[in-house]
Amino acid sequence: MAAVEEQTYNFNADIKQLMGLIINSFYSNKDIFLRELISNASDALDKVRYKSITEPEEAGMDIEPNLKIQIIPDKSNNTLTLIDTGIGMTKAEMINNLGTIARSGTRAFMEALTGGADISMIGQFGVGFYSAYLAADRVVVISKSINDKQYLWESSAGGYFTIKEDVDSGIEIKRGTRIILYLKPDNQEFLEEKRLKDLVKKHSEFISFPIELFVEKTTEKEITDDEGEPEKEEKKEIEETKGDELEIKEEKETPKDKKKKKVKEVNTEFEQLNKTKPLWMRKAEDITKEEYANFYKGISNDWEEHLAVKLFSVEGQLEFKSIIFIPKRAPMDLFEQKKKKSNIKLYVRRVFIMDDCEELIPEYLSFIKGIVDSEDLPLNISREHLQQNKVLGVIKKNIVKKCLELIKEVSENSEDWKKFYEQFGKNLKLGIHEDQTNRAKLSEFLRYNTSKSGEEQVSLKDYVAKMKEGQKEIYFITGESIASVSNSPFVEKLKKKGYEVLYMVDPIDEYVIQQLKEYDGKKLRNVSKEGLELDETEDEKKQKEEQKAAFEALCKHIKEVLGEKIEKCNVGFRLSESPCVLITSEWGWSSNMERIMKAQALRDPSMAGYMISKKTMEINPNHPIVISLKAKVEENATERTTKDLIWLMYETSLLTSGFSLEDPTNFAGRIHRMIKFALSINEDEGASNDVPELIEESKKDEAEIRMEQID
Repeated sequence: MAAVEEQTYNFNADIKQLMGLIINSFYSNKDIFLRELISNASDALDKVRYKSITEPEEAGMDIEPNLKIQIIPDKSNNTLTLIDTGIGMTKAEMINNLGTIARSGTRAFMEALTGGADISMIGQFGVGFYSAYLAADRVVVISKSINDKQYLWESSAGGYFTIKEDVDSGIEIKRGTRIILYLKPDNQEFLEEKRLKDLVKKHSEFISFPIELFVEKTTEKEITDDEGEPEKEEKKEIEETKGDELEIKEEKETPKDKKKKKVKEVNTEFEQLNKTKPLWMRKAEDITKEEYANFYKGISNDWEEHLAVKLFSVEGQLEFKSIIFIPKRAPMDLFEQKKKKSNIKLYVRRVFIMDDCEELIPEYLSFIKGIVDSEDLPLNISREHLQQNKVLGVIKKNIVKKCLELIKEVSENSEDWKKFYEQFGKNLKLGIHEDQTNRAKLSEFLRYNTSKSGEEQVSLKDYVAKMKEGQKEIYFITGESIASVSNSPFVEKLKKKGYEVLYMVDPIDEYVIQQLKEYDGKKLRNVSKEGLELDETEDEKKQKEEQKAAFEALCKHIKEVLGEKIEKCNVGFRLSESPCVLITSEWGWSSNMERIMKAQALRDPSMAGYMISKKTMEINPNHPIVISLKAKVEENATERTTKDLIWLMYETSLLTSGFSLEDPTNFAGRIHRMIKFALSINEDEGASNDVPELIEESKKDEAEIRMEQID
């Protein structure tokens, strides 16, 4: 038999440069080579499957009917072999595909790497085969096409490769390709069964062809213990008495049972790794609840089942399939800044690309878990290219739409909705703040306790349906807790007149109302700010004007005493039980927002100057304290007690209106003086030096007031 001629070829210059870079550089994610080779094998199998339909005679299904991928680790020879029964390559195709014809993708990939791109992008440029050299220093490719003989390609990446007809390797291939990787000494991990299983599960679990791993299986077998000689039958004489005669009988003793022991037996076999079929490739009506639950637990590592699921596909100019799940509970780190923002795994034609694709879903829906499998994105698309890809924008728009549909489905079941809103209500509110496009849809999901709802929460739709006749606005109040806002002086008159008030006690509600100005044509009105107007009868309007005129002097005097602490003092008509309240301007921070901003450790202090509202004091003309104070001011406006009362009214209204005290010490001093006055404590009953101290304090306070007026 004539010797087979071996031909040597030089690599294309770009490929030579690429391989040099791969061989001589260290990449922490070198395990992507297995993903690339499996993806190439899957492509080769796809071609056979396609040909079996379009050109059956060219597919060779009669020669090799099985379509599969096999992985064989060999520790004794330090090799990792990948086998596929795909289309295979002719000699010309091996030369062209593996090294000599200039590939446009090679140079483009080199430029991308130079620009700081990641090695995992390699498959996108059609040169994924060369990632084999991340793990191996020598690669042998044996391939058989039904249109040619079996050929062997080999290279140690030294600038050239050899190719010859394969007649002496001892390997017979009916159709397909076998890639043998001679691993580098520091890459022994890729021969470990667990490591290979983990890599296939992570990257290639949903490849549509079986992926089989050659594994060792240890079984226990029970065998008899034949170490000793088999026991011989023993004869035993037995004496029996028959009448007066003694009869001697011989009895054979049966051998004892043989001892048994367990031994371990090692067998080798191919084990299929990708048994989990892509659930999103099936029809929704064919999938059981248990299958959904198992799939969800598999992709999310959640110990509980999901709350809701939606399986859908988008077809037309853009094609992708997706399955999304809503968990039953939010993770502890849902709003952690450093955590990965997305639980959506991106696949391209069943090949895993990345598991934290932030570009596929907005932050407020980051609790959604699921999978997107695109037919239109390039295989192994990088994060850099994702950000620029127009297809991605269309995918994201469709996913958000389906997520909102799924949330709406959950809202139709009151029990499920209660669980959902408790866990993810903040996410919906964040969406209203961030997502202008879907703001109206998201507003339908908001739920709040109100002055009439008790323990139950109501939607904005329900609130509007129950609005009083003639009510034009949706009334709400923000605060720290339901207890504080329900007892707030701002809601006294509204409750008395029968209006319903929304209680917004979540800090994020302050951001919601900055964006959600109206609902169903009704403006949202903060009852702690200026601009609140209630329906009044003619008699009420007339009385209002009379009281404004009657208390004008008192309002003016209060402004003079408090100076810059308030912008103005008015007669108010939102109070029924409290003597006064402090309201803020319509466009500035509310007292609750001011409290929230002060609590932020990294806030910008310059913002406070712009956003902290000027305060307006509103007095209740029907309250006994205000009526008595009016009389006292008219009698003696400069009396010390009068000023103390005005300051006490201001400081108590700071507290009841949700603000913090600016000077607690002065406030406490005024309270102590009032206590002494109420208890009629004088110099005889108290300390002998109290009077001079009180006089001195009075002079200081009057001086402070004069300075404030000058300012």
